[in-house]
Amino acid sequence: MSQSQFKTALAFMLLGMFCISLNDLTIKKLSGGYPLHQMVFVRSAIGLVFSLAFVHFEGGWRILKTRRIGLHLVRTLSIFASNMTFFAALSILPLGQTTALFFVAPIVITVLSIPLLGEQVGPRRIAAVVVGFAGVIVMMKPHSWDQGGISPVISMLPVLAAVFYAITQILTRKLSIASKPSALAVYIQTTFLVLSLGFGLVTGRGDYMHLSDNPAMVFLLRPWIWPAPQDVPFFLLLGLVTAGIGYSLSRAYSSANAASIAPFEYVLLPLAIFWGWFVFDDLPDIFTVVGIVMIVGSGLYVFLREKQRKDPNAFDRPVDEP
Repeated sequence: MSQSQFKTALAFMLLGMFCISLNDLTIKKLSGGYPLHQMVFVRSAIGLVFSLAFVHFEGGWRILKTRRIGLHLVRTLSIFASNMTFFAALSILPLGQTTALFFVAPIVITVLSIPLLGEQVGPRRIAAVVVGFAGVIVMMKPHSWDQGGISPVISMLPVLAAVFYAITQILTRKLSIASKPSALAVYIQTTFLVLSLGFGLVTGRGDYMHLSDNPAMVFLLRPWIWPAPQDVPFFLLLGLVTAGIGYSLSRAYSSANAASIAPFEYVLLPLAIFWGWFVFDDLPDIFTVVGIVMIVGSGLYVFLREKQRKDPNAFDRPVDEP
């Protein structure tokens, strides 16, 4: 990997993280008036248009053919479930806290890689996993549960989203050998489009809103409404950043090996904290800060151990050497 390749990958990774931060910010901002499935439908419809354009440049319609429909279906359903649980939590929890809890995903990937990929995980990475999950418990603040604090069920939603995301990433490793990134993106956007539309047809009139007063459930069961004129730019932004996320991350991971570039995903965390403070006046408390340090520290350690395990000389030579 040359220096220029690494710089290209880093630039697209940073752009992708910025797009994700804008996506999360926009969905949280709109969560008080629109149902989640309506926003997912709009962003997927626009994102699908761009993904199909990328298909054209990567080989045309023929690259959409696959013999592994079952695995692709599980992968797309997993990322859909990850998005829905994460955004449901985002409607209640602070932006920074939700993002930090979600960053337990690299640790979950390490755990799931044992039974699903047959990988060997040593005691040091196991210890990092334990520290990471301990950070999750610290951020959930168990001492506040009987004092009217945020329900542990709500706090677990980003962690559940991370589990679904980890399953998605593991399946992506298997499927990317035979499928182009644009094809993988089309499968995801199509699934999002179909499921969000189906969800809207069932709940889009708001017939089930009375079943729960939980803000996350209300976010899911709220009726579809035509966007107010002042909100139309935000819906367009959702579609635009969705396309930017897919393209930027595909370019990042195709320009450099994952072990080198993946740790830079943590740039999303300070972005989320900044937007949470700047737009919603939310700043993390001491429990959140301690939990962030534990989760990020363990996640970065897992990344670095994975890089060294696959390439023992990775830290002993310049990045531009093969």
